[in-house]
Amino acid sequence: MPNEPVLALRGVSKRFGAVQALTDVDLEIHPGEVVALVGDNGAGKSTLVKTVAGVHAIDEGTIEWKRKPVQIHRPHDAQALGVATVYQDLALCDNLDVVANLFLGSELRRGSILDEVAMEKRAKELLDTLSIRIPSVRIPVASLSGGQRQVVAIARALIGDPEVVILDEPTAALGVEQTAQVLDLVERLRERGLATLLISHNMADVQAVADRVAVLRLGRNNGVFSVRDTSHEEIIAAITGATDNAVTRRQARTTEASK
Repeated sequence: MPNEPVLALRGVSKRFGAVQALTDVDLEIHPGEVVALVGDNGAGKSTLVKTVAGVHAIDEGTIEWKRKPVQIHRPHDAQALGVATVYQDLALCDNLDVVANLFLGSELRRGSILDEVAMEKRAKELLDTLSIRIPSVRIPVASLSGGQRQVVAIARALIGDPEVVILDEPTAALGVEQTAQVLDLVERLRERGLATLLISHNMADVQAVADRVAVLRLGRNNGVFSVRDTSHEEIIAAITGATDNAVTRRQARTTEASK
């Protein structure tokens, strides 16, 4: 893994009125790395994502891009740096086909006319590169499955050649097969050398694709763990703030029964 992080948060804090959403948060993401951001409801995950994506400006601290401090005050600032965010609602237009969704707002033109041929060709090339299988790039998005819609939304984020991709709960409400399809795509993002920040409540998904897990608890850092060297129970304990919970008790019972 390269030593230089492409994106880093240093002592970032964010307040909304009387609510302190983030306090002195640090986070680093390196090229070709999948970092999972986990935490209980209200831990600050969404706020952190929105500060990086330019929805909320930070109150204190520094955001660094390739070791240089940057200002992110609006979504355009994040996009200009090379940050692409795929939110949970996907923001796809059901009545438009896959090509139109991929290039929505970034249409290719030949003079004043949309270059439909060039967009369709590039769409097919991108989907083929990512091994995304859909019946046709010309079918309405409304006819796609949940997993197919999710991978189309991720593919759309790659149109601008970002270096960091943020995925907000990409497998929420998906079935087993559709989840596998999305996780396969996350691994291909890593293979392409992209830095990926994965927000998830699903620990099985996290342990399947993440390299490191960053835990937020009550708006603060509560540990960064290597997936390879950390047990499921340790991560759950960091999320809940307690070493005694249902998961750890079950693990203890299993260990005792095997003796």
